[in-house]
Amino acid sequence: MKKLLLATAIAALSVSAANAAPTLYGKAFLAADYENADFDAAGNNMYDEDTVQINSHASRIGLKGSEAMTANTDVIYRLEYGTSIDGDNATFSNRDTYLGVVNKQFGEFRVGKNQSSLARIDNVVVNQGYWDNLGQTENESEVVNALNMADSARINSSVIWTAPKYEGLPLQLSAMYSSDDANGNDNAGFGVAMLFDQGTGYTAGIAYDKDQNIDGEIIRGTATVDLGKYMAAPVTLGALYQVGDYDGQDKDEKGLVVSAQMGLNNFARPAAVYAQYNKTDNLNGFNNVDSDQIVVGGKYFFKDNIIAHAYAGVNNADNVGYTYNTGNQDPITNEDIFATSNGDAQVVVVGTGLEYLF
Repeated sequence: MKKLLLATAIAALSVSAANAAPTLYGKAFLAADYENADFDAAGNNMYDEDTVQINSHASRIGLKGSEAMTANTDVIYRLEYGTSIDGDNATFSNRDTYLGVVNKQFGEFRVGKNQSSLARIDNVVVNQGYWDNLGQTENESEVVNALNMADSARINSSVIWTAPKYEGLPLQLSAMYSSDDANGNDNAGFGVAMLFDQGTGYTAGIAYDKDQNIDGEIIRGTATVDLGKYMAAPVTLGALYQVGDYDGQDKDEKGLVVSAQMGLNNFARPAAVYAQYNKTDNLNGFNNVDSDQIVVGGKYFFKDNIIAHAYAGVNNADNVGYTYNTGNQDPITNEDIFATSNGDAQVVVVGTGLEYLF
């Protein structure tokens, strides 16, 4: 009897240890990107870059797992950190890092640093590598950062709730609260998102966000359709429309994304080609500050976790602000003096790379 009890206890401890063991995962994505970028203001070429860069794109490493807490509730956790494996940035930065619970009746709660609820309906973007974004709204000292509409970000000090799935109701409902607003002040931000997907080849989503990704409000809508469900065409189409109302600005930022991705069946392994067009009017809420972006690319799966990429794209932005070093110093502080000029920027990038998932 004692031997039986001992064996039972050992088995129980083994199961508990197995449940508690985290999963190690990550992504390494390195690419060679030819970058040509320039900025012209009042007919003067103020910035010109023409180079080939070795870049790390969204490389990361993380731990995730879950463990039963009660019969109906599990603890979940994720610690994910981004890193530049090309060595340009030798530090780790927080991505999704949270502790939470999942309950069959009440849904899932994640508390920590979470991707905003806007991303819950972001199934339209097909770009990879350098162009894997909706865009960045800030024109940094180097204009090789593409300029597009406000994107979903990871929100500090946040909790996001995902409603449980009810049988016969093909909706995913999410709600989010953060204790810090987009400027890092102690003002609350919040967001909600709803995605309709009944598994028949098309989806529709709508989301609202306030004081999380920008200092103001964002409304986003998306739709996708998998034509392969209805005809002999392995093509998925997507569209995203977004309006951003920045506090203190007179104009709303309006953004559009349309995309198409087609699977290729004449290869030994799965492959696909894609195209995506981005258009943004009134970037950051500034009148007549606009951008257009077009990207084409393809990917080939040597294995499910080893993927080759190739892509090419161009972004044109009008009347954007460019901050540059004047070459002068403050006579009191001896710090460099910077100035800002408005002008037109163009970014052209052609790249190829290898992605490894583990």
